[in-house]
Amino acid sequence: MAVQPTTLLLVRHGETTTTGKVLPGRAPGLHLSERGREQAERVAQRIAELPRTPSALYVSPLERARETAAPLARTLGLKPRVTRGLLECDFGEWTGQTLGSLRRRREWALVQHSPSTFRFPGGESFVEMQTRIWTTLLDLTARHPGETIVCVSHADPIKAAVTLAQGTPLDLFQRTVISTCSVSALLLGAAGPLVLGVNSTSSLTELVPS
Repeated sequence: MAVQPTTLLLVRHGETTTTGKVLPGRAPGLHLSERGREQAERVAQRIAELPRTPSALYVSPLERARETAAPLARTLGLKPRVTRGLLECDFGEWTGQTLGSLRRRREWALVQHSPSTFRFPGGESFVEMQTRIWTTLLDLTARHPGETIVCVSHADPIKAAVTLAQGTPLDLFQRTVISTCSVSALLLGAAGPLVLGVNSTSSLTELVPS
C-alpha cells in the first residue's frame, strides 16, 4: 500500500514588540505583543476551519512560538510538542542587534543576495539552517503519514523550507515573505514536495492539490 502524503502547516509566530526592528534570534524572554496574541487566536480559528483537523502540533522552544501555539492547542485539542529543529536561525553575534545597524554592515549584501555563502559570526549558516528545518519536516512527515500537522516556527526557517520545496536556489530565498502568523502549506510524500500555499493570512479552506 502506498504511503499517503502528509500536509504540513507552517505557522510563523505572532508579532512581538521587536518585530521588524531587532534580530532577536534565540535570545530568551521575548513574548508576543497584544497584537501578536490576537493574531495567534485568529490563526487558530483559521486552521480549525479546515475540513481535516490536524492531528499533531509541533512548536519551536522559544517563548513567542509557544505562546502562538497555545490557542492552537486549545482550539484543536492538541498537546504542543516542543521540537528544537523548528528553532529560529542561530544569529550568533548578531543576536539582539537592530536591523538598522545590521543593514549598514558590508556583510548585509551577502545575507540578502548570497545567503548560501554566509555564516553568522558565532552562529549558524543559512545552509545549515535549511538542512536542519528540512530534515525536521521530513522526520515529522514520516511520523504522520497521510495526516495534517501544524509546525510553529520562525520566518527564516519557514522561508528556507518553502524555497527548498519549490526547487528555488537558497540565494533567492529572501524574495519570499513570511508574515507574522501566516500559514505556508506543504504536501510531502513519496512523489516529492508540493507547495499548497505561501504566507497565507486569510482562509485556508482551499488548500488542496489541484
